[in-house]
Formats: sequence, C-alpha cells, structure tokens
Amino acid sequence: MKEVRKRAKELMEGYCKVCPICNGKACAGEVPGMGGLGTGSSFMNNVQALATLRFNMRLVHDCEAPSTATEVLGLKLAMPVLAAPIGGISFNMGGKITEEDYAEAVLGGCVDKGVIGCSGDGVPPFIHESGFTAIQALGGAGIPFVKPWEDKELFEKLDKAAATGAPVIGMDIDAAGLVTLRLMGRPVGPKTVAKLKDIIAHVPARFVIKGIMTADDAKRAVDAGAAGIVISNHGGRVLDHTPGTAEVLASVADAVKGQIAILADGGVRTGGDVLKMLALGADAVMVGRPVAIAALGGGREGVGKYLDQLRGELLQAMILTGCQDVASAGRHILFQP
Repeated sequence: MKEVRKRAKELMEGYCKVCPICNGKACAGEVPGMGGLGTGSSFMNNVQALATLRFNMRLVHDCEAPSTATEVLGLKLAMPVLAAPIGGISFNMGGKITEEDYAEAVLGGCVDKGVIGCSGDGVPPFIHESGFTAIQALGGAGIPFVKPWEDKELFEKLDKAAATGAPVIGMDIDAAGLVTLRLMGRPVGPKTVAKLKDIIAHVPARFVIKGIMTADDAKRAVDAGAAGIVISNHGGRVLDHTPGTAEVLASVADAVKGQIAILADGGVRTGGDVLKMLALGADAVMVGRPVAIAALGGGREGVGKYLDQLRGELLQAMILTGCQDVASAGRHILFQP
C-alpha cells in the first residue's frame, strides 16, 4: 500500500495530497478536487465523529475466527463493505488515468475480493457510461448510481442502469446542488416522496437512496418504498457545517432498523471504522476516497490490496471486541463514559 499511495500522490498532484491521515484539513474548499466544500467542516466532521468513538476491548471469550461475511440488499458480501460511487477523474483527481480504467479498477477490484463497487454519475456522459460498461462487463456486479436529475435525463439514465443487469440501483440524492453540476448548469434537485415512489416503481431492481442524514428523511425513504438508504453527506462536498455521518447514524437506525437496509459512508478509513459504523446500526459501509486513491495508485490490484488491508483490520477489531460475526457488532462494543 505504501507504493500504491506513493504512485497515487504523483498522479493526483494538485487534486489530492494523499495525506497520511485523510481528514479534510489540507484540502478544505477544494471542490472540484477531493476536498470538502467551503470550510471543509462536513468532511472533517465525518472523520472526527468516528475518531471520537472508542472500543470496549474484550478478550475473555471464544471468538477466535470471526466471520466478516454478510448479506445486504440481496447481495452476498465477503465483508460489509462497498466502494462508494465516485466519478469525474479529470476534474476531481487529475485525469492521469481514464474514467474507463478507473471504473474497471474499482468495480473489478471489489469483485476480486467478494464485495461490490458502485459507479458514479455526472457531466460529461462518459462518467456514467464508463461505470455502466464496467458493471455490464462484470455480469451486473456493481451498483450504478445516478444523480437526482430532472425527469427526462433521470429516467433515461435509470433505464440504462437497469440494462447493466445490476440487481440494485441507487440515486445519490445528496448531489442536489453539487457545486460541479451547478457550475455546468445541469438541473438536479431534491425529490418528494411521491416522486421517489414514481422513480422506484419505474426501476426493475432494488432501489437505494444515498444522502439521508435525518431520521425523518429515513422514514420518508421507507414510505417511498426504497430497499435501502445510505447515511451520507456526500463526503462533505455539498453542504458545509453538517454533522459527521457517525453522529446521526444511531438515531436513524433507531427509527428504521429492520424496515430498510442501512448503509453509511463518510470518513471510513480502516477496518475499525467499519466496525464502529456497524456498532452504530449500519448493515454495511461505503468507502470513498481511500478506494479512489488505491485505484489511481494501483489499479484493480491496488483496490484489492486496500480491501485486503481493510478486512484484516476488521477481523482484528472483531476479535478484540468479541464479535463472532457482523451481526454481533452492537453498541455494547463502544465505550460509554
């Protein structure tokens, strides 16, 4: 991973510093780029919210070989991890590799390790086209995400997403108002429950809504008929001064756990972070920037190496907190002063 990160830093010069600790401080305001919007506080809050959580270390138990396997949204995963939908290599990451190579690296690297990657959307069209092509080439092994466009573009892209064979399709509703899209004059916006019902009825696959940050919105997603939600503030790239996702996850889980699949992203860097999100109520976790860096620095193999590292860290954290399997990770493993 040292070599992968070194190579990524060279390729992403001017767009991402590939900091030893990816916390949003050095790249605040760098949007486009890999930073957080404005002061960067939303990005920083994601990382800080996880950092403040501490584990109860337990070793008097028989949990020697935990199972990281799980099933979410009908997808069997070797561990509760998905690669988050990220696109726009040219204006966010420096463009030293193609969008097609990036999509193949992320999605293929995930398949190699028994998990699932998501494809991004944006402007120009080759962003979503590259992801859709990669998913189709992998036999539908991926989750294509589309942004909350106005009807004509939205439904056209949803049809193309369905044609990839993917069993799950998502919409990152948190992209409403995204700076890069606003600069390009592209119409995106929030959706009502009624509109979400229309969208979900149109899609012949399980539907996931990414960008939920309150229990009320989670309940609305349930009412709309979504199969899953992603607790996300879009990596801190759309609204300054939001709480970290780990700060709101427990309240969302309390409101809708068992009614809908709950995924979470934002600030996840290690296997320990994955376990913390599970403890707060997530069924699985999405990882964004670290996977992007691995893909830039090492291609498909680099993504695989990062996922191997993540799983090793997760296993260690599970053993040291007494978690026999993913379902065992409850709030009792987190220290409460």
